[in-house]
Amino acid sequence: MSQSDMSTGGRPGPQEVSSRVQLIATIGAILALALASIDVSVVGAAMPRIADDLQGLGLYAWVGVSYAVAAAVVVPIAGKLGDMFGRKPVLLVGLGGFVIASWLCGIAQTMPQLVGFRGLAGLFGGILMANIFTLLADIYTPERRTQMQGLFFGVAGLSMVIGPPLGGFITDAWSWRWVFYVNVPLGLLAILAVAVGVPFVRTGASWRDIDFGGVLTLVLGVVPILIGLTLTGDGHAWTSPEVLGLLVGGALLLVVFFLVETRRASNPLVPFPLFRTNQFAVMVVVAFFSAFAMMGTTFYVPLLYQGVLGVSATHSGTLLIPMTLGLMLFGPVAGKVMTALPRYRLLAVFAMAAIMAGLLMLSSVGPHTGQVVPIVAMVLIGMGIGIAFPMATAVVQSAIPMSQMGAGTSQIQFWRMFAGPVALAVLGSILSGQIGVAGQAGVLGGGGVPPAQLADALHDLFLTSAIAVGIGLVATFFLKEVPLRDMSMARKASGGRGGAKGKTVTA
Repeated sequence: MSQSDMSTGGRPGPQEVSSRVQLIATIGAILALALASIDVSVVGAAMPRIADDLQGLGLYAWVGVSYAVAAAVVVPIAGKLGDMFGRKPVLLVGLGGFVIASWLCGIAQTMPQLVGFRGLAGLFGGILMANIFTLLADIYTPERRTQMQGLFFGVAGLSMVIGPPLGGFITDAWSWRWVFYVNVPLGLLAILAVAVGVPFVRTGASWRDIDFGGVLTLVLGVVPILIGLTLTGDGHAWTSPEVLGLLVGGALLLVVFFLVETRRASNPLVPFPLFRTNQFAVMVVVAFFSAFAMMGTTFYVPLLYQGVLGVSATHSGTLLIPMTLGLMLFGPVAGKVMTALPRYRLLAVFAMAAIMAGLLMLSSVGPHTGQVVPIVAMVLIGMGIGIAFPMATAVVQSAIPMSQMGAGTSQIQFWRMFAGPVALAVLGSILSGQIGVAGQAGVLGGGGVPPAQLADALHDLFLTSAIAVGIGLVATFFLKEVPLRDMSMARKASGGRGGAKGKTVTA
């Protein structure tokens, strides 16, 4: 596309992007998504060897915590920056930073160094996750966009399957350091594809337009809450001074963040009026509780298999595949169905009901249940999540102004990521309350917890998850359908991104 003035605010509509540009941009986005998604599961498989080599078992959990906290807190910030400065430069910064951070992780000589470098990688990984799905709204029409989102969530699901064995293979065949080094060539390919294929938009925004007050108060509010929630999984009680201080302090700073955003910020980081939009509010609830269910299932179903049904650790990992396949297969199907159904609210109801039914089935599993029931339950949960994840993004993108597309889409991603620590904190507290922290540590190693006792504890855990998902199910009944509109029409209605007039240049 040649350089041209754009009356819609400088951003090309889906029909204005050639098929060649779409293809290259999509390849770049898929590579970026694969890079960010598979990284966590690959590194997780290598962590025992890393902790042993660097003699840092005491900081084992914090390698993952630093990544997760940094990624979650940067998502709403990066989404807003994508709205202000364009998706292409923000994605390139994220990719470049992720490649550098991965290399630094590979050369780490101590566990504290690795914790810091993983936090840096999480920062840039969050930048990628905030903008990848928004990019689809820039280059695809509603029908194709919804289907592509399903495909992209399928890619993320696939990483859950291939990540652990790939990480184990790389660690055994070469070295744990190559778990990080392999990100470098993949990242460079993604940089090339994004640089060549993603349209570049010049805007009138400058660094002075960034909501620095919002950035500061959001970081200072979210980080202590996430760390506090993580500490509950390390044996700290909810009422302990450490946890309570972090949670209360973070909550107070989020109140300050809200006041800054609603009373002082001229270009707020989080547009709170969006929460008054029916579709946005409902889909935030759906995104949070579907992610809550996925995290609880991923983390505790292996414990169910190993501790209650007596399945080996190796085999129990493969039994997560039914959920992952459901996520992979039903995402693209959901995209097609959504564009065909005039009343797609029923699809949202079905998705949350399927997740809830699967969790209720898991809550009934005992030592003599067999493996058929949990496998069927996992398929139901995967099917529901496979529908709910892309649907939440597609509905929000069709309901909010184009000027807030990045901020709105990244909010959905933020609440998904925030659900993870909340789920582990709440569900972990239920489990430890029944079998104790020592029981959790010893259950898989013959620590003296009878399978029946563990089954009772997991019954309450999965039942709690089902009740939580029930909140999301109730919310779907209040969803008001909006047409899955063409983004180019949305641009004309909203006057472009943030009112900034400019020129579009494709690389």
